Amino acid sequence: MMIMDGETSWINHCIDDMARGINEFDSFLELSDEGNKEASTLSVDLILPDDLLERILAYLPIASIFRAGCVCRRWHEIVSSRRFLWNFSNVLSQKPWYFMFTSSDEPIGYAYDPILRKWYGIELPCIETSNWFIASSYGLVCFMDNDSRSELYVCNPISKSWKKLEEPPGLKFSDYSALSLSVDRVSHRYTVSMVKSKQVTGNFFQWELSIHIYDSDTMMWVTSWKEVLTGWRAGDESIICDGVLYFLIYATGGGAPENRHGLISFNLSSRSSHALLIKSFIPVPCALTCGRLMNLKEKLVMVGGIGKQDRPDIIKGIGIWVLNGKEWQEVARMPHKFFQGFGEFDDVFASSGTDDLIYIQSYGAPSLLVYDMNLKQWRWSHKCPVTKRFPLQLFTGFCFEPRLEIAP
Repeated sequence: MMIMDGETSWINHCIDDMARGINEFDSFLELSDEGNKEASTLSVDLILPDDLLERILAYLPIASIFRAGCVCRRWHEIVSSRRFLWNFSNVLSQKPWYFMFTSSDEPIGYAYDPILRKWYGIELPCIETSNWFIASSYGLVCFMDNDSRSELYVCNPISKSWKKLEEPPGLKFSDYSALSLSVDRVSHRYTVSMVKSKQVTGNFFQWELSIHIYDSDTMMWVTSWKEVLTGWRAGDESIICDGVLYFLIYATGGGAPENRHGLISFNLSSRSSHALLIKSFIPVPCALTCGRLMNLKEKLVMVGGIGKQDRPDIIKGIGIWVLNGKEWQEVARMPHKFFQGFGEFDDVFASSGTDDLIYIQSYGAPSLLVYDMNLKQWRWSHKCPVTKRFPLQLFTGFCFEPRLEIAP
C-alpha cells in the first residue's frame, strides 16, 4: 500500500466472514475526507429488524458498506452474512470506479468512487505491471501479461478473490491481441475472448486472425474462428456486447484517413458463420485516433479522438458514438473548455466505461474527466492525490463495477 504525505486514513476494514468465496478485504485508504458527517444510528438500530436493515445497507455505496461494518458488532455480522450478499446482488448497479495507474512499471495507483467523489488506495491482485492487458465486466476484471500473453487471471478487485486461467490456444506469439470479458449478471457465468492477429510471413498485406473463447462453466478454451485478412489487421481493442464480440481492425495498405479503421463483429451464441468475417465490416464515422469500444448497458459505444481535416494525426476533439444497427450515431462531443482543461493533449489518451459512465484521461497527466450518458453531463473528478514526477511519466487506467457478491 502506497502512503503519501498529507493523506487522511479512515478505517482499516477487515471483514472476516463475508462469505466463504470472498477473501479478506484489504485496507482501503480514503484520500480526501470531506468532513465527519456521522449521525446517531441508535434509534434505527433498535427499531429495524435484521432483514430490513440488511436491505437498507445493501443500497449503500461499497465504501460506506465497509464503514457500516465497523459501527457495531450487529452491523458487522449483517454485512458479513451470506444473506446480505444475496440482498446486495439484487442491487441493480454500483456506479463504476476508475483505477488510475500511477507508475509505468508497478501496478500501483488509486481508485475513484464517483458516488462519494473520493479516491481510495487499493492493491490489485495478480497483475504484475501496469502495461498488462485488462478487461472488465460486472465486478470481475481479467488481466493478461503483455510478454508471453499466456498468463491470464480473472479477479474481483474488491474482495481480492481470483482464479488463474489455462493458457489460450492458437499462436504462441501474436503481433496483436485483443482481450475482452463478459459476465452474466444472473448466473455469474463469464466468457473471456481473445482475438489474435499475426502477419503472414513475407506478406505485409495479409494477416492471420483467430478468435478464442473461454467458458467459465466448462473451464476450457475453444478456437471459434480463423481467417486471413487482406489489407486489414486486428489490434488490441475488443468488447463483448449483447452476445456479440466486436473488435476494431486497421488498414495495412494506407488509404484515406477516414478509411483506415473499421469494426468487425462475431456472434458468440452461434460461434460459427457462413460468410467471411470481413463481410460484417462497419466503417468508423470519421478519421479516429485512440478508438475505444465499450459496453454501456448492452449498447456498443465507441470513444475516439477526431482528427483535423488536413492533419488527421492531430486531435481537434473527442467524440462519443453509439452503434445503431450498422450506423454510428454521435451522441456527445467533448466541450472545448474540457478539451483545453487537459493542458497539453497528446494524440493518445485513455478511455474506459460501463453502465452510464465514461472516463477519459490524458496519458500525460492524472486529470480525469467523467461523462454521464444518462444525464448528458461532463465533469471533472476530484483531483487524484498524485503529482507528475518527471516529464515522460505516463498515466493510464481502467474502470470496473465494484461488487461484493461475485467471484471468478
